[in-house]
Amino acid sequence: YAVSVAESDRFARATGRRLPHDEKWGRDGRPVINVTWKDARAYVRWLSKQTGHQYRLPTEAEWEYAARGGTTRDYWWDLAASTIKANCFNCGSEWDGNSTAPVGNFAANSLGLHDTAGNVQEWTEDCYHPSYQGAPADGSARERMGCTKRVVRGGSYSSPLESLRSNKRSHYDQDARIDNLGFRVVRVK
Repeated sequence: YAVSVAESDRFARATGRRLPHDEKWGRDGRPVINVTWKDARAYVRWLSKQTGHQYRLPTEAEWEYAARGGTTRDYWWDLAASTIKANCFNCGSEWDGNSTAPVGNFAANSLGLHDTAGNVQEWTEDCYHPSYQGAPADGSARERMGCTKRVVRGGSYSSPLESLRSNKRSHYDQDARIDNLGFRVVRVK
């Protein structure tokens, strides 16, 4: 699942950070939004210390692999044969274009991951580059000294269906706080 508002609130209270704005959609069960890349990185450092396990943001390559759910299609589900399994501007859910849906409201992909398409865009570890040329072949994060633009993946409740494709990528300044942008974490060990 994406990190929820409630999970983020525990972190904020424990560290004296401000609570992220929830747009009055609810603090329980919704994915956290209005968090910067730096907030997300601080969360994974805190979570690692709290649990004794190592957590981080997913790399762009890891995110896409996980979002595809073992397929090579644009969406992890068969778009022609089933209902759309996401929250987006025109997906047909009760939240379309209005708000995030509670995390896990839609079926998981074959890897057991919920909401990898739609609901919220998600920060990745990677520095933004306009192409994949020169990207690491091992799936690690692409970094550059002084980088301030970070890759986001996943589309959101306010995105059209076409923007939910597994290979769709965008970027924001790492200090951006947006009502359709959150994150999920990867446990390393």
